[in-house]
Amino acid sequence: MKKTMLIVVLFASITVVAGVARPNNPANDLSGTWVFSVDLDSGAHGEPTFVFKQEKENLTGSYDGPLGKYNVTGTVKENKAVFAFEFTRDSVKYKATYNGTIESGTKMSGTMEITEDGPKGKWTATKK
Repeated sequence: MKKTMLIVVLFASITVVAGVARPNNPANDLSGTWVFSVDLDSGAHGEPTFVFKQEKENLTGSYDGPLGKYNVTGTVKENKAVFAFEFTRDSVKYKATYNGTIESGTKMSGTMEITEDGPKGKWTATKK
């Protein structure tokens, strides 16, 4: 009985350690060029391009779209991504934040908002 219990505890411990040590799902690597389709609540539409480089949970890259060109930073955890960039208009600093769900290695979707009472909207993205 003690031997059986020891085997069960040992197996459970190995399973937990393996689960914790498992790297981020490679299908969720966002590195590369993504074309976005953004629809704002106001009715406006934009199609910016993001270029991402992912290292584990850290995301860096660039935004090139209607607002200009900016550096992007963010995080990826499991199938969720959050990334943002800051920009200035008329001496006011804004931050555009994108929250997304990674649907596959080439598709994701989510919401975005710009601080200081800026627009909000929904987006979809496809990896080139």
